[in-house]
Amino acid sequence: MKTVLFTAALLLLLSQVTQGNTEKCWKCQGTCRDQCIKDEKVYIFCRSGKLCCVKPKNVPQLSQDSD
Repeated sequence: MKTVLFTAALLLLLSQVTQGNTEKCWKCQGTCRDQCIKDEKVYIFCRSGKLCCVKPKNVPQLSQDSD
């Protein structure tokens, strides 16, 4: 019984650590994180409350029409 509990706890911890479980945002162009890395920008927030970190090339440009 202890082995089963230990295995279940280990699998739960590994599921939190693995990078395969990352939440995607901004049309799957961004990644939800607690902190963005150096070259990323925060554009919106994720459903989980984390920052949606998007590479600058994927952030929409604001158009400045002179109409």
